[in-house]
Amino acid sequence: MQHEGNNPGGSTESHQCPAVPMACLSPSQLQKFREDGYLVLEGFLSADECVAMQQRISEIVAKMDVPLHCRTEFCTQEDEQLRAQGSTDYFLSSGDKIRFFFEKGVFDKKGHFLVPPEKSINKIGHALHALDPVFRSITHSPKVQALVRSLGLQMPVVVQSMYIFKQPHFGGEVSPHQDATFLYTEPLGRVLGMWIALEDASLENGCLWFIPGSHTSGVTRRMIRAPADSGPGTSFLGSEPVRDNSLFVPTPVQRGALVLIHGEVVHKSDQNLSDHTRQAYTFHLMEAAGTVWSPQNWLQPTAELPFPPLYT
Repeated sequence: MQHEGNNPGGSTESHQCPAVPMACLSPSQLQKFREDGYLVLEGFLSADECVAMQQRISEIVAKMDVPLHCRTEFCTQEDEQLRAQGSTDYFLSSGDKIRFFFEKGVFDKKGHFLVPPEKSINKIGHALHALDPVFRSITHSPKVQALVRSLGLQMPVVVQSMYIFKQPHFGGEVSPHQDATFLYTEPLGRVLGMWIALEDASLENGCLWFIPGSHTSGVTRRMIRAPADSGPGTSFLGSEPVRDNSLFVPTPVQRGALVLIHGEVVHKSDQNLSDHTRQAYTFHLMEAAGTVWSPQNWLQPTAELPFPPLYT
């Protein structure tokens, strides 16, 4: 990551990863990531590793038990986000738990499922990386650690994780955004997303789209948490500008690919219009050295789950 000189990964000379050489970025890859704000690494995970996560998430879904009043639809438009997520403790207290968030229109007025429960889920978050052994082993795997070391991060911590489904036909779009809107740090440039395709991500089923180079212009919008004494809730500071759709570049990838995402690069994904799911596992890291995690972020470390160090 590099943002206006604040990134501790500006030099990688002292961060070698000889034990897992294929996981290291080459100088040209590192340069491309710094210029574009994202980078595709095809074949990062094996098919077996992808299957292991898919099988594990199927087991978690099979045991899913979400009370009626906690059945929260995942939304990406600002007003809907505030109403459906920010006003509920189920979302705001999910940082140290494994919780379920659903597509729009999958419940009736009483909260009962209108579609099979396993086809209703938008994502599962936000502590799979800490609470489940399968996802913890992938998150802290030697090749992930080697990759992060080659980026120059000295004290990376894992702040959140999500399993994203993008269900066939009604897996919703994710509107253009910057991850730092929700995961804000001072200085900027300290948050890194790792998005792993567990199935092929195509134009038809909702692959990621990026605006190359958009990570160099700061953050236009922030989601902040209400003070503790005023009850649960969030609000937005600033606004998302209207962006020229022609600036977005589609990024289809094959199963097992890892996409590095700078915390300020603008990206989105379209609705899944295909007959196939587009499952992915994603987690976010923060360089903790010299970084302040905003106390206004919706996500906060807890006594039960401080942000765990990546390097083990």
